[in-house]
Amino acid sequence: MHTPGAVPATRAPNSRAMLLIVLSASGFGAVPIFASMATSAGARLLNVLAWRYAIGALLLMVAAGGMRMLRVPARQLFGVLVLAGGAQAFIAFTSLSALDYMPAAPLSFLFYTYPAWVAVLAAVRGSERLTRPRLLALGLSLAGIAIMVGAPAARGLQPTGVALALVSAFAYALYIPLIGWYQQQIAETAVAVYAALGAGVFLFGIDVITGGISAHMNLAAWEAVLALAVWSTVVAFLAFLRGLRTLGPVRTAIVSTIEPFWTAMLGALLLGQPASSSTIEGGTLIAAAVILLQWQARD
Repeated sequence: MHTPGAVPATRAPNSRAMLLIVLSASGFGAVPIFASMATSAGARLLNVLAWRYAIGALLLMVAAGGMRMLRVPARQLFGVLVLAGGAQAFIAFTSLSALDYMPAAPLSFLFYTYPAWVAVLAAVRGSERLTRPRLLALGLSLAGIAIMVGAPAARGLQPTGVALALVSAFAYALYIPLIGWYQQQIAETAVAVYAALGAGVFLFGIDVITGGISAHMNLAAWEAVLALAVWSTVVAFLAFLRGLRTLGPVRTAIVSTIEPFWTAMLGALLLGQPASSSTIEGGTLIAAAVILLQWQARD
């Protein structure tokens, strides 16, 4: 038993971890906003993402205390750079490519099916159980996403766009436990640095092939790139990894579905896009899912 009013030891770390995932969601949810600001200023999207990860990796390196604090075995270093970094680049590229075939709303709904994929994959591997509270929280979060962005209609969606969106969602579902496994092997700051660095290398390579990397962007574009690097990469990455360590892939994925809520709020604040009633209703369901998970001290 514990003293009345005291927070159980098992719940306190969960509370901190969930707050960290919410913080990371605010950073990741800001990506389309900052990217939109950069491209509206005339920058190429691929160029923006490449600089985001390059600058973000450098800042993460400084935050970690320099390269001396980031020494890892060559095999693990190669794995993080190629697998984690490559996955980051692949997810960004495929999800953004889907916008050529469908509007943002159906893309968002299709991409945010990834918590379901995470839960299914975890159940198949036997690494985590699909308890009733988790299934209910998953259902609430997906219903919240559906209300906020609108479930995609069957007609009018090109198969290519649907395939790209679902592939990116499935890739992200694989990425979450992958990054969780790496942070059990090496320091989470090293995982963040090398994952960002690997993504930057991949994106720079794609950018060179498709049009050439360029630093010639105006001030507004560079401000958006720096916001992406600092808030949506450094802060979001570190908060995500620290929360993931405690919560595990399934709960992390479900709590992360609050990202579209942050996107809507930032859109209203920075781009003048008013928050609709559906945003509030969907956000309420997602908040309910987060609260439900919070009170589950044990799986």
